[in-house]
Amino acid sequence: MIVNWRKIRWARNSFAVLYAACEKEGIILRETDGPENDITLYSLNSVDAPHYIDEIRDAKCVTIVGGPHPSALPGEMAEVADYVVVGEGEYVLPKLLKMIMSDADNFLVQQLPGVATKTGFTPNDRCVLLDYYPPFTQAKSAVEISRGCPFRCGYCQTPRLFGGCMRHRSVDEIVKASKIYTDVRFLTPNALAYGSNGREFLPEKVEKLLSSFSKDQNVYLGTFPSEVRPEFINDEAIDLIEKYCANKKIHFGAQSGSERVLSLLHRGHTCDDVIRAVELCHERGFAPVVDYIVGIPFETEEDQMATVEQMRWVSRFGKIHAHYFTPLPGTPLAGTEPSELIPEVNALLGKLSLSGKVTGHWHDAESRFFGKKQASGDL
Repeated sequence: MIVNWRKIRWARNSFAVLYAACEKEGIILRETDGPENDITLYSLNSVDAPHYIDEIRDAKCVTIVGGPHPSALPGEMAEVADYVVVGEGEYVLPKLLKMIMSDADNFLVQQLPGVATKTGFTPNDRCVLLDYYPPFTQAKSAVEISRGCPFRCGYCQTPRLFGGCMRHRSVDEIVKASKIYTDVRFLTPNALAYGSNGREFLPEKVEKLLSSFSKDQNVYLGTFPSEVRPEFINDEAIDLIEKYCANKKIHFGAQSGSERVLSLLHRGHTCDDVIRAVELCHERGFAPVVDYIVGIPFETEEDQMATVEQMRWVSRFGKIHAHYFTPLPGTPLAGTEPSELIPEVNALLGKLSLSGKVTGHWHDAESRFFGKKQASGDL
């Protein structure tokens, strides 16, 4: 049987992970631009999913869908696809493919943990041991070092998809996977939480990782896609980045300049944590890159103005990375509507974009995923 992978721009990470996992089990995934026999796989997020529903429903082959959107809405997606892989796919997908290839009884396939069909869903009974699976194929240069997050931010799918217990790949496996790269980058929800339960910075664990690479390699930690949390940034953390890493930027999330909003989001840090992190980065010669979400549903004008003032202050020392709020299924804020942006938000972000002080997309999420013109940059 031929197993196809539907090429979708924003599913490249998923392809890299699952290609490696399937290859380990002797199954090769073939990239295609549409559904083809015998089996076609789709990894979908909540922005691109609506664009592929009709294609999946009308496909003349076996269809398997997975990713954040199907994992949050397995029953809905099982109405259009033959099978839905819910949550982590490294173990479940190869097993499902082998059962389909061997013409296993359909009842047995439907009972496979982690797979949903029109007849029901059997919850997954295990989590992935990261060391057992390759972190990525050679097609993707960022090495996944951790998965899961103990913080349950109201807008985020990560803890709902990968669990609240942070798991880590071992140093030996990370170094082994990184040998082919001159520039070593990591994928993790919080790089400074490596080796910990996710709620604390253990400098000895982070140093063990960073000190294990060749002097000929350029290591990047604390930059995309290995951002950190503001309250984890301290002198000891910056000492390690300064000693072992090539980056001169540190990327972290503030999300809002309002204490009220941070509390309602369950962010787990304060505005003071953000201010301290920015000041420390600047004092130590690192440029802070700070994430903000605009249009959070329960924001008042006062909340948005607090964010505007904080972004204006941060821009004196570094850059802003702005996101427009997207309600994601499976999160506490699913089904909510973004708040209307006050003129001051667009005015500031437009001004900062002209001076190269802001990146990202602060209107609708479609502009990010499908390349629509960023209106705010025209101000």
